Amino acid sequence: MSSSSRRRFGLLAAVAVAALVGTAAISSAAPAAELTRPNNAVQRSLDALAQGPAFPGVIATVRDRQGKTRIYTAGVGDLATGAPIPRASRVRIGSNTKTFTSVVVLQLVGEGKIGLDQPVDTYLPGLVRGDGIDGRKITVRQLLQHTSGIPDYDEIFGTDYLPLQHTYWEPRQMLDEALRKKALFAPGTNWEYSNTNYILAGLIIQKVTGRPVGEEITRRVIERAGLRDTYWPALGDQRILGPHPKGYYKTTPDGKATDVTESEPSMGWAAGQMIATPGDLNKFFSALINGKLLKPAQLQEMLHTVHAPDLDVNGDGEYGLGIAKLALSCGGFAWTHGGDIPGFETRNAVTPDGREAAVAVTALPTTMEDAKRVAKTLDTALCS
Repeated sequence: MSSSSRRRFGLLAAVAVAALVGTAAISSAAPAAELTRPNNAVQRSLDALAQGPAFPGVIATVRDRQGKTRIYTAGVGDLATGAPIPRASRVRIGSNTKTFTSVVVLQLVGEGKIGLDQPVDTYLPGLVRGDGIDGRKITVRQLLQHTSGIPDYDEIFGTDYLPLQHTYWEPRQMLDEALRKKALFAPGTNWEYSNTNYILAGLIIQKVTGRPVGEEITRRVIERAGLRDTYWPALGDQRILGPHPKGYYKTTPDGKATDVTESEPSMGWAAGQMIATPGDLNKFFSALINGKLLKPAQLQEMLHTVHAPDLDVNGDGEYGLGIAKLALSCGGFAWTHGGDIPGFETRNAVTPDGREAAVAVTALPTTMEDAKRVAKTLDTALCS
């Protein structure tokens, strides 16, 4: 799959829904409230994902309609040893980082330090210039909503990630790569998912606060929401700290699986660097939509969506400010994002009535069909 296809992959497949689903694994540290009857449909869905060569392992944390939380696993956490997936597994969450970054920007909007409809040049004067690209004509809102027209930088990774697995990237390097390309469209006239938008959002946070973006995300979001298993990797730290499965890189479903668990995360930075458990992703998104992280005015701005045709296989996608709206097969909708990074894919969503689900697989899908299977598992977890 090409890198240009993959930059939509992270969300497009998450909005394609249906069903799949074996043995429920309960965290050894789980409180009594988690000791409930497993949902066999969810477990069968995970088992189906882990069958075949595409995904070595799968883990999901689900909060059902009765308010009970349960952890499910399938497959293995280590192909070499056959070890099971740790029940409190941390994984790389890729583009789910964007939602954290957006929350910090919106908190700063609520504090009067950033204007959503101010030009990028207000905060990063003269930095954003290119062929059809002008930071004086692009607003902060357009960055967060992917309506800026700024191209993605991800093509620098080409068709093979492995030569760059341990390469450190500065945010300005990624921005410079994106600005070598022509604008995708005039600002505000279309929608196109671009990681570069969130590199710029991270730079704005740093300029306004005078502190590193990871520190601001930690102080303003991770600590405030009580996310004990979520963190921003330290500079140069290529490990996943704490219990975790191994993540694998493949170019075809049945191709060679290369262990990429230890990788340089800076290629994602404010667009995709973070690490968390599926349970913490649920906790974060629920805290967000329930108004615990943003003032009402800023939350309303975040959840106001625009048509995002490339987000949905049916052309019906909706995207807000670092968050997307997901139609469910059982009716209604959920708030979602999702993330792809070599070694891991996460799909997660929470509903307004309190249902939560986060699914992580330990290799990126290499076909659209496999991406849809992960999305179907998420839908099953929320609807069954």
